[in-house]
Amino acid sequence: MFAHRLILAFFLVVASGLAQAERIKDIATVAGVRSNALVGYGLVVGLDGTGDQTNQSPFTTQSFNNMLKQFGITVPEGTRMQMRNVAAVMVQAELPAFAKPGQTIDITVSSVSNATSLRGGSLLMAPLKGPDGQVYALAQGNLIVGGFGAQGRDGSRITVNVPSVGRIPNGATVEREVPNNFAAGAPIVLNLNRADFTTANRVAQAINEMLGSGVARAQDSVSIAVDAPQDPSHRVDFISLLENIEVEPGEEAAKVVINSRTGTIVVGQHVRVSPVAVTHGSLTVTISEDYAAVQPQPFGEGQTAILPGSEVEIVEETNPMFKFAPGSTLEDIVRSVNNVGASPGDLMAILEALQQSGALKAQLMVI
Repeated sequence: MFAHRLILAFFLVVASGLAQAERIKDIATVAGVRSNALVGYGLVVGLDGTGDQTNQSPFTTQSFNNMLKQFGITVPEGTRMQMRNVAAVMVQAELPAFAKPGQTIDITVSSVSNATSLRGGSLLMAPLKGPDGQVYALAQGNLIVGGFGAQGRDGSRITVNVPSVGRIPNGATVEREVPNNFAAGAPIVLNLNRADFTTANRVAQAINEMLGSGVARAQDSVSIAVDAPQDPSHRVDFISLLENIEVEPGEEAAKVVINSRTGTIVVGQHVRVSPVAVTHGSLTVTISEDYAAVQPQPFGEGQTAILPGSEVEIVEETNPMFKFAPGSTLEDIVRSVNNVGASPGDLMAILEALQQSGALKAQLMVI
């Protein structure tokens, strides 16, 4: 019975649509279905003299000696090896959800010592471990490095991009699958990418309209629990149905975001300003120093003297006052500020003053 209702709901989803709606798969994820971070340590060989300086990175020599021992080669103690063609690196990757043994994933290789470039190098087999210490993949291959550099004998050099980091597409082979509870009979939980009570409620309502009352329940502003079939194969069909349901998300709260480092200002759609009058000007003070030479009279016994002189100039801009009418919208704010020719720095000061006065009906965020 549940399977028949599932098939019927699927056709209803395909045939229906909401104005300015978004699919659930674009605004939410399934709890537990996520990627996992992997990290490992290894050696890159085959460099053109741009590897680690062994006197400053003893762990590179130790790692290389340990690798040679695995092949039956023992380096005599006290031997000082110059391995400018070898670099110690850290390897990182993202293991996708449901990745199976034998599949390949991309990896990023980064120098951990003083290697100047990894260009032209090859990564030797390096195990990639998860947070539990288990090996989930093995990495190996030739690096692709987008950066490069050149250095002269006088110490001058030029560098383009970052030559100490490279990537290997499909450079790691998955050896172990990450266990998950997807096949368990528990309800499926959808987590919204952006916490919003209105959106969570609308997602639950849209699912219940398709599958029946009580199937979905909004737990909070992020999570929606949905009753799902017990059969794992039916659960896949069920999630395929859920992620294609279209929902009109709730609108964002009124916010003004200011990036003080770049001067970027973003004003949200629902920002309003109470009736208020604003004036903003700047005072410029310029002090210039000048020196004048004073010559003695002809045939006099005096000496030439240098007298300093200062000139102070004060300029105050006379920007007009502008007024915000009741319920001014985003368009009104932009038009008023542009009319007085305010710069991003001036606009930051105006918005902060509006927020302090209580006239700005929005959350002011400085990042």
